[in-house]
Amino acid sequence: MLTDAPPRQSNVSQFRESDQITTLDLPQDDGLFRIAGSIESGMKSERLADVRGACAEFLKVASHCYQVPACNVRVLAARPLRVREQWTTELFGDYAPEDMLIRVWMRTAVRKEVTSFGTFLSTLCHEFCHHLDFQRFGFSDSWHTRGFYERTAVLYHHARGTPQKRLVWAPMSGGRWRIDWPKTNRIAQ
Repeated sequence: MLTDAPPRQSNVSQFRESDQITTLDLPQDDGLFRIAGSIESGMKSERLADVRGACAEFLKVASHCYQVPACNVRVLAARPLRVREQWTTELFGDYAPEDMLIRVWMRTAVRKEVTSFGTFLSTLCHEFCHHLDFQRFGFSDSWHTRGFYERTAVLYHHARGTPQKRLVWAPMSGGRWRIDWPKTNRIAQ
């Protein structure tokens, strides 16, 4: 994962604020964990309607917890694939702030297989954190800062019921950062 470069002029203070917010208050109950189990069951049975319903419930409960308006969700089939001469990318999910709509894709782009539950849940949490940036924190944009990825990880591990990992960051040029996965994984062991 790679962070966005800091904006050159406008919104620099909000970008820095996003970078500094590294955690979220978590629900005190197991509601998100329970609903995540329903998402996983729906994925295993490959029933799109079940996955969509469980995702909608997850977002409703999370929105209530963070006291923000609920957002809508569309669970779609195979991920879009963009192929260029030098690279190929897949879109795992996105968030449209003007519509408060999250879209997540349940199948891989090439083989059309159901994606792993961990990847899918991580994407859902990632897109919900974009929703929080606009609705809870009042940011005018939602950047991929270190803080944003940290917040996403907190929510993901809570919903998954797994221990939180401390992310280790490595600086890159242009004010960007990347997660150093070998160091992050060594610390978690």
